[in-house]
Amino acid sequence: MKRRDKGGTTKMRNAKMSVAEVESFLHHEFPQAFAHDDISIECADGSTSLLRQRFSERLLRPGGTISGPTLMTLADFAMYVVLLSAIGPVGLAVTTNLNINFLRKGQPGQDVLATARLLKLGKRLAVGEVLLLSGTCPDPIAHVTSTYSIPNA
Repeated sequence: MKRRDKGGTTKMRNAKMSVAEVESFLHHEFPQAFAHDDISIECADGSTSLLRQRFSERLLRPGGTISGPTLMTLADFAMYVVLLSAIGPVGLAVTTNLNINFLRKGQPGQDVLATARLLKLGKRLAVGEVLLLSGTCPDPIAHVTSTYSIPNA
């Protein structure tokens, strides 16, 4: 079911999977995503998701900033989570494109938050965007757009 928000944007209302169901599915199908026990899914509602990457020294690159691969991984995972919450347990949905713009340095010692939202959900493709935030700072450290391919049911 879809509804229009005040800005006229169409949003999906009914998630096909809850956070607990997404986590259970991922722990079974994609356990390596939780290998370091440092990513948590805080929200997934069929149109948005919020993930938290807890700070660890292993996330830093020389110079003390959060590494690009860390940010790309978190963004891709956040997009996968929101997609699963929208379409259900489709393990073979895969990233076909991911574009990231690094905007500013993430602060060492701070968790990284990924807020993902679906922009378009079709039968075969899903397009979304992810903002990556450092700690409680409202200014994003990176902006990501991503496309996922959804296999035939």
